[in-house]
Amino acid sequence: MSNRPAKADLSVDLAPNSPRELRLSNPVIPASGCFGYGLEYSGVIDIQRLGAFISKGITPKPRSGNAMPRIAETPAGMLNAIGLQNPGIKAFVKKYPPIWETWTVPVIVNVSAETVEDFAEMAAILEEQPGIAGLEINVSCPNVHAGGFCFGWDPDMTAEVTRAVRGVTTLPIIIKLSPGALDIVSVAAAAEEAGADAVSLINTLVGMEIDTRRRKPTLANGTGGLSGPAIRPVAVRMVYQVAGAVSIPVVGLGGINELDDALQFFMAGATAIQVGTGIFVNPSLPLRLIDDLDAWLIKEGVGSVSEIVGVANPAVMARREARSTGRGEGVA
Repeated sequence: MSNRPAKADLSVDLAPNSPRELRLSNPVIPASGCFGYGLEYSGVIDIQRLGAFISKGITPKPRSGNAMPRIAETPAGMLNAIGLQNPGIKAFVKKYPPIWETWTVPVIVNVSAETVEDFAEMAAILEEQPGIAGLEINVSCPNVHAGGFCFGWDPDMTAEVTRAVRGVTTLPIIIKLSPGALDIVSVAAAAEEAGADAVSLINTLVGMEIDTRRRKPTLANGTGGLSGPAIRPVAVRMVYQVAGAVSIPVVGLGGINELDDALQFFMAGATAIQVGTGIFVNPSLPLRLIDDLDAWLIKEGVGSVSEIVGVANPAVMARREARSTGRGEGVA
């Protein structure tokens, strides 16, 4: 008789310490900037099957974005310098949350700002809107009061943003970390201590491509964010480090195109994953990953995706064992 489960449990909770929780039916999430506001893909795939999706980044005021060209293909991914093009939060809340309220898929709103006050003001506005399950706070933004130094490069500035947002909203908060931080583990720990429910990583790496025919940078902005398979090993390493150091859920992203890519993130310690650049090649990639993950777990005789989270990370496993032992002692 087979020990294989008839159906694997793919459900995850990204905010177990929050009274509002952030429970997903599966751990696959299209990343911010790669899935629009959901409407763009609703006629292409069954988006209600997703674990959740994250909206394009919203800013306090409307932004038209950077000049063209602002996307360039690279040998193992892409560079983008979109410039956070979006309608601004006032127009955003009038259009999208009422639509999302009729959907079953959880929607997480990505928030970008250049001052702590703007982060808090936007979070307070979003707290009052329907159809929003959580916030992803993009601390890769430059802090205008610190000479353009990114919030996410510094533990204290990241903590300040997190506390400000936590103070005005009961929504689950995910802090999206920057790979440009000198010590991303310290930044993640600071976010956790300041009230974050989860962290996501990594954001894009800063890169550049030169058009040798024109003898100029390919992107009008000069530099752009590098994403895609080229950054996956860096992302897996950082997820491994952060997951071993914090007790809140970690969401891993960076170059996930296949099931094996996703499994590496889970085994490094990620509770959930985000899929970004691969969606531009194959819009149905998130759904394929859900099906492939389910089939793999069943084949391996694993009942729940949570069972493989951190199995390659001794620090995560030691923490899990300590919790288990503690519960056992309490019962006794």
